[in-house]
Amino acid sequence: MTTPTPAADGSGAAADTDAAERDDDRFHALLKAFEGRPAATGGRAKDPVNEPMIRHWCEAMGDANPAYTGPAAIAPPTMLQAWTMGGLSGHTDRSSAYEELFELLDGAGCTSVVATDCEQEYLRPLRPGDTVTFDAVIESVSPRKTTKLGTGHFVTTRMDVHANGALAGTHRFRILKYAPAAKPRPAPPAPEKPRRPRPVVNRDNQGFWDGVREHKLLIQRCTACRTLRFPWLPGCNACSSPDWDTVEASGAGTVFSYVVMHHPPFPAFDPPYAVALVELVEGVRMVSNITGVPYDKVRIGLPVQLEFLRVDDALELPVFRGGAG
Repeated sequence: MTTPTPAADGSGAAADTDAAERDDDRFHALLKAFEGRPAATGGRAKDPVNEPMIRHWCEAMGDANPAYTGPAAIAPPTMLQAWTMGGLSGHTDRSSAYEELFELLDGAGCTSVVATDCEQEYLRPLRPGDTVTFDAVIESVSPRKTTKLGTGHFVTTRMDVHANGALAGTHRFRILKYAPAAKPRPAPPAPEKPRRPRPVVNRDNQGFWDGVREHKLLIQRCTACRTLRFPWLPGCNACSSPDWDTVEASGAGTVFSYVVMHHPPFPAFDPPYAVALVELVEGVRMVSNITGVPYDKVRIGLPVQLEFLRVDDALELPVFRGGAG
């Protein structure tokens, strides 16, 4: 009896590759059948465009543009998707196509999902009182792609947002449904701890880092309208003037918001650690680390005081010590 052996010229491996590619093509054809199918039809925002939501958005973003306040106010264009969100209770107007597509991908092992990017197009401003409606469609499903996260398919959904019946903008949202890649074996421990990443210093923020070297926390101030701003910008976001000077912060502040970083581990950092949005007494906010208190003791409202942390021979950073005052 003769036992078959693999072809010496590698034709067996080539045949396996061809068969796998045909399987991929057949599966992608199933996925492409969902293109053009509605993901939501006749959706309606739970609230009309309103001033409180605009105010909360602007406060969170630190955007003091006067166009978003007053009797002629408009909503910030980047809020486009915010008006269509269903909140914890969700929307009842979603079609079954999206769930069917996800079930098909889940069955193929693509059980993980990550948002990759979004694109927005603004056609007319939204104003307080506008009634927002929307329709969504599955616009495209990519062929199989291999990424660092794993292998899967990119799914793009397009949402057309209407205000009082007129098209106001388009929101494209793209996700990757993927099968997680096998975790690599842990690398051997490095002989020494990697250096902390260097901050990007450019002509717009050079003055800030010059101040840090002198143990000063400098805040930009518009010389036209006297508005303070942080982070540093080439122009005033309140009046658009390009002229500015600086004031030195006292260093006192409170924790406005914070997160505790547990994962993923990153070279030169030792999780868990707290990263906070600190509100300075001067009224601006900046992101930095909290020192002097355990990460699980950081709280909103915690008083903090500026100090400068020597990271290595070439880098010193402004941080905030908790429990000040």
